[in-house]
Amino acid sequence: MKEDLKQPQMKHELSLLDGTMLVAGSMIGSGIFIVSADITRNVGSAGWLIVVWLLTGFMTLTAALSYGELSGMFPKAGGQYVYLKESYNKLIGFLYGWSFFAVIQTGTIAAVGVAFSKFTAYLIPAVSEDNILFKQGFIKISAAQIVSIVLIIILTFVNTRGVKSGKIIQTTFTMTKLLSLFGLIAFGFLAFKGDIWHANWANAWNLQKLNMDGTFSSYTMDAALGAMAIAMVGSIFSSDAWNSVTFVAGEMKNPKRDVALSMMFGTLIVTLIYVLANVVYTGVLSLHDIATADKDRVAVAASHVIFGNAGTVVIALMIMVSTFGCNNGLILSGARVYYTMAKDGLFFKRTGELNKFSVPGFGLWIQCLVACVLCLSGRYGDLLDMISFVVVIFYVLTIFGIFRLRASRPNAERPYKAIGYPVLPAIYILMGIAFCILLAIYERTYTLAGLGIVLVGIPIYFIAQRNSSDESKATTDN
Repeated sequence: MKEDLKQPQMKHELSLLDGTMLVAGSMIGSGIFIVSADITRNVGSAGWLIVVWLLTGFMTLTAALSYGELSGMFPKAGGQYVYLKESYNKLIGFLYGWSFFAVIQTGTIAAVGVAFSKFTAYLIPAVSEDNILFKQGFIKISAAQIVSIVLIIILTFVNTRGVKSGKIIQTTFTMTKLLSLFGLIAFGFLAFKGDIWHANWANAWNLQKLNMDGTFSSYTMDAALGAMAIAMVGSIFSSDAWNSVTFVAGEMKNPKRDVALSMMFGTLIVTLIYVLANVVYTGVLSLHDIATADKDRVAVAASHVIFGNAGTVVIALMIMVSTFGCNNGLILSGARVYYTMAKDGLFFKRTGELNKFSVPGFGLWIQCLVACVLCLSGRYGDLLDMISFVVVIFYVLTIFGIFRLRASRPNAERPYKAIGYPVLPAIYILMGIAFCILLAIYERTYTLAGLGIVLVGIPIYFIAQRNSSDESKATTDN
């Protein structure tokens, strides 16, 4: 018993401000600077571009308000994995945790890391993705990939030194990027061009395909719904990681209250920024310029209009700050899921141990390893597309879990109850299911691949269960 008392324990270091900055910082990476190009190509109008972001913001905020009830009931590390396990069973929880480790979190860390290096190349051309350092057969390694790996390793190391080090970086960088984004929006409004604004909003509610040559193509009714779903893949990816604070609940000072509030404040701030940024895009760039921006870098094109020739440097610095802070938040929060899974005997045993700085060091390093491999593979973008609808499925399952827990545990302590229950959670579930069905119809390749990644977790789960049972039996026999 004395030995157990000497084991490191998680420290309650994170305040409401830290939690809010973790949510906002993890959400804002490179997406808001890029994905509006693809959205515009799919919806073909300024009005529907904004609607896509508003719908995504509504879904994200609704989910965050619903998760608040679960975070109050289970104020410990692990977040969504814990909620799914408690609402359903260990298998469902494990399938989420497996998908999270295999691609959701690690793939996002890789993608954000490479985005950091791509925009660093604006200032230091030598680290460009076009600078190939090694090529052998199908293996091709660029300077951008190496920079992203170095970034991930550095941030992982910092986070192994304790949650306090990680939170200082997170809060500082998130505040910097929020101020920078609000500054970009403010200068953007000052740079509005009346003729462009009126042209973009003249036929704001015509849902149509905008082709690269500037022409438009009409949709049938069902194709229009599919186009909306495909358009929302980018905005949902850009708004993901809003639940990151639930993974570090065990390190919050007042988790029963502050986890829910952090999600609410963080998602509100980010949704406001995303909508306003897209309003600025439609005020300084024509729809054709948005849709055909070089390598989809809409913010770079807008920044040229707003700041002139200095715009490239301004936006490059902003995105470097944004992606640096985003990756820190993803790295900090992710390992807490593996830690909790290991405590349940469903992950590598060492991930359930804390280092001398009271953080899951081994979990951080194996997360780092997988993210670095995904950087080298160059396939992280495809992996994220494959899993995008699976992420929403797990969100739907988690929110439906609120209804299950209300029925199965009516007397459980609920310091915070889902706002708008049962209407808002039900609306989210319906919207999430519709989104996934439409993706399954119109993006079948990616959805089947995403399901495949999840289903691979089923045999892994039973192997883990068997190994856990064998270890428990051996311990009992001894």
